[in-house]
Amino acid sequence: MIGIRESRPEDGGRVVEIWRNAVDATHDFLLSEDRLAIDEMVCGFLPQAALLLAVDASDYPLAFMLIDNGHMQALFVDPACRGTGIGAALVRHGLGLHPWMTTDVNEQNAQAIGFYEKLGFKRTGRSPFDDQGRPYPLIHLEYQAGLSAPAAKA
Repeated sequence: MIGIRESRPEDGGRVVEIWRNAVDATHDFLLSEDRLAIDEMVCGFLPQAALLLAVDASDYPLAFMLIDNGHMQALFVDPACRGTGIGAALVRHGLGLHPWMTTDVNEQNAQAIGFYEKLGFKRTGRSPFDDQGRPYPLIHLEYQAGLSAPAAKA
């Protein structure tokens, strides 16, 4: 049984571990120096961020999502749990809180783009650089109500 809860200070180390493992599994397009710089930035803010966590029956975090003013800044799932519906459950929970949620996805991450489009997100634009000005294009997505009805909150 998967639960969804807000993060607590003691989750910080596990959240960083999920992020690192997920990025290593899905972001092979990052240059190693960019990966290290991003890691340093993430370690500086992620442990203190207000996150939604997907946890197992023992309250062990398996995935997390960061939403800021209806914009999903991050969704990362432990690679051991990919394909189990945990990411979709977090997104549906987020849509219950923010029905017109938006997000940005690296253009090189075709699996993630397909994941969001399957959930009812539509492309609304493209930027040639990521939020830090690095040459990793972003696809802008917005949830389109009615294309894929969100399930009940987990």
